Amino acid sequence: MRRFPVDYGLTARMFLTMFLLAALYLFFGVVLWRAGIGFTTLIFIVGIMLVAQYFFSDRLVLLSTGAREVSPKEAPELHTLVERLATLADIPKPRVAIVPTSIPNAFATGRGPAHAVVAVTTGLMQRLEKPEIEAVLAHELSHIKNRDVAVMTIASFFATVASFIVQHFFFWGFGGFGRDRDDRGGAALVYLVSLLVWLISFFLIRALSRYREFAADRGAAFITGTPGLLSSALIKISNAIERIPTRDLRQTEAANAFFIIPALRREALTELFATHPSLERRLAYLRELERQMRG
Repeated sequence: MRRFPVDYGLTARMFLTMFLLAALYLFFGVVLWRAGIGFTTLIFIVGIMLVAQYFFSDRLVLLSTGAREVSPKEAPELHTLVERLATLADIPKPRVAIVPTSIPNAFATGRGPAHAVVAVTTGLMQRLEKPEIEAVLAHELSHIKNRDVAVMTIASFFATVASFIVQHFFFWGFGGFGRDRDDRGGAALVYLVSLLVWLISFFLIRALSRYREFAADRGAAFITGTPGLLSSALIKISNAIERIPTRDLRQTEAANAFFIIPALRREALTELFATHPSLERRLAYLRELERQMRG
């Protein structure tokens, strides 16, 4: 059996992103401490939330999307596909879930290969041919194989915390300062630093998220041996999303970072701010992979 290709570029980017985020939040903590803000309780609460997010992220994502785990008896063909592809990727077979929505999409979640879930929507199974569904599943299993799901879960959690601090700073931050000019200046400095920390976190995580999609596309091409199948699936999913009412798209927007293609209008995406590369870039990448595989 062919060996699943290790994406050293993804590994290096995940390590670098986590290192930079750790340094960034350490710096932020020092700023808060020097400003005299008592944040011991906040750290305790954040720690509990992080542990809960890490160990229960799969259940939280399934709950937020309305996904339901299905047994082999309920979806035998889907389970057979997942099991075969998991064997090719050399990972344990993940749990399988179905999201009852007409939006064609799929995602993987979980803290690692042994605790993962792969989910597909009913819209995906209705709109795509079986080989295309297989290519989409291979993409999602590549995320699990690359372990980027867990890294994104942790990184996104800290970005959420930073966003919370920025949004609520005037509530809990300025209340801890006095009325004199020095205290007000210190409060303003802490707010500016917290805003900078959030902005840097945002762009670091977005950059990593876009690269991990390329890595999963590459993994899917390797597993199926046919990059064109994933290209066809991506085009169909994207075209279908363009025809779905915005009201329906909003129902799944919480999971856009996990989906193979975010449930957004294409014109609403600016790649610098996006969690995914543009469709055009992904298709070009897959065409190049197909050219390389054909020699």
